[in-house]
Amino acid sequence: MSKLTLGSYPHMLGFEQLERLLERSAKSGNEGYPPYNIEQTSDYSYRITLAVAGFAEEDLSITIEDRQLVIRGRQSDDSEGRVFLHRGIAARQFQRMFVLADGVEVGEAVMENGLLHVDLTRARPETVVQKINIKKG
Repeated sequence: MSKLTLGSYPHMLGFEQLERLLERSAKSGNEGYPPYNIEQTSDYSYRITLAVAGFAEEDLSITIEDRQLVIRGRQSDDSEGRVFLHRGIAARQFQRMFVLADGVEVGEAVMENGLLHVDLTRARPETVVQKINIKKG
């Protein structure tokens, strides 16, 4: 059995990049930490909210790498000199990746009550009509 690709459809020209993006997002993993929401705040804007309780702003980094929004968290271990009878809150690190479509721009990031909000906007698509002249051969 052969694998169906977007190139298998002759009317889907130039969509190879979309196929690569889908494969890359599938490989990014389905780890559950930290939990997050994605909401549409208007027709052309979105907000990603991550639950990052226990992280300070300096423990977090947000970068864009090859059309991927990458959010990383790394807590420093401040347990030196402390004796824990139970340790249920671990200092753990994470990396969350979100593939961005062409035209999606990352706006501001705000930390509020243990939640990290990252705002995204999508450029409004322009309707373009182009006439192609036919030359005689």
